[in-house]
Formats: sequence, C-alpha cells, structure tokens
Amino acid sequence: MATIKLDIMSDPICPWCFIGKAHLDKALAAHPDHPFEIEWHPFQLNPEMPSEGMGRRAYLEGKFGGKEAAVKAYAPVVEHAEKAGVAIDFEGMTRTPNTLNAHRLIHWAGIEGRQIAAVSALFKAYFTDARDIGDVDVLADVADSIEMDAALVRRLLATDEDMQLIRDRDAHSRTMGVNSVPTFIVGGRHAVPGAQPPELWAQVIADLANQTEAE
Repeated sequence: MATIKLDIMSDPICPWCFIGKAHLDKALAAHPDHPFEIEWHPFQLNPEMPSEGMGRRAYLEGKFGGKEAAVKAYAPVVEHAEKAGVAIDFEGMTRTPNTLNAHRLIHWAGIEGRQIAAVSALFKAYFTDARDIGDVDVLADVADSIEMDAALVRRLLATDEDMQLIRDRDAHSRTMGVNSVPTFIVGGRHAVPGAQPPELWAQVIADLANQTEAE
C-alpha cells in the first residue's frame, strides 16, 4: 500500500489528544501494514498563557468558573481515558504550562526522527507523572529519555530559536479551519476531528487498502 500522510494537530496538555493518540496507537498496532506516515503539528490550546504558566487551580477557575464545574467538565475525559487505558493524574497536577517550548521540542525531535517518541514522552510526563512540561528541566529530561542531546535542547530553549516557526504553524492550522484538537488530516484532504475510537481508524485503513487495490 502506498504511503499516506497523516497530519495530527495537537497540544501536549490536551487530554483528548492523549486519548486520541492511544486509540490511534491501538489501531496501528493491530494493522502493522498501515499506510500512514505520521507528522505532529503544533496547536496551542492556550496561546495567551504566560510563558511561566500558571497554577492549575487558578487556570480551572478562570476557564470553568470553579472546581465543581471543572470536575463536571472533566468527567467525560476521565471516563474515556479509562476506556483507552491511559492514566491521568488530575489530582497531582499543580500547574498548567505554556506549551510553546514543548512544541519546539516536538519540532526538534522530528528533525531527528524521534517525533512520535517525544509526543508520547510529553503526554506521559504531563498526564501520568503530573510534571510541568513548561519547565526547562523537565523538557531536558524528556529529551534525554528519548535519546536526544539534553544539553543541546537546554541551550536551544534558552534562545528564541524556532519560536516564530511554531507560532506560524499554529496560525496556519487555524487559517485552514482547525479550531479544536486533536484534528487528524488524512492524505492532505480529509479532516477527522476528535479522539476517534480504534474501530474508526481500522475502517479508514481498510478503506484506504480497498482504494489502493481499485486503483
């Protein structure tokens, strides 16, 4: 089967992106002959977030108007995370980061062919280990865990290298009409929004295989 590009717009602090990746991973593991060549693209849920991030309680109160409303809003996330088999430690999270630097790390990992590993490691750091992925030490540690040069990453993060590139790519997705994440774009044509179940991806893979045969 010919290779087909699967572009994924995502933010590493988006729980639906974490769940969506788990669903996609399950489908791909079940179909090792899948045609997808995957690239992750930056989309900041909170582009106006202060660079140092903010306390999670203040963030939730600002976004949802209080803890009770936040708990209610996150109930479906908890339910779907359990079904997807991903662990999210909402109780342990104390800060909501600005993700610009995390997106820079994903970009640099892509240059080294380690992009999927970087995305996975960032999701785990933030959701499972409740670490602040806006913190340079945490990002250097994530880089080290996927065999990138942590010292180089640390030096790059101290500059504004590729900051504008990330902002421009984020803006480009929005001009294309992407307004929520995850958004998956199959073959540069078909947008699939949301954390779709593995069954949907199995169907997409089957449809693509049939299309290739017909051609």
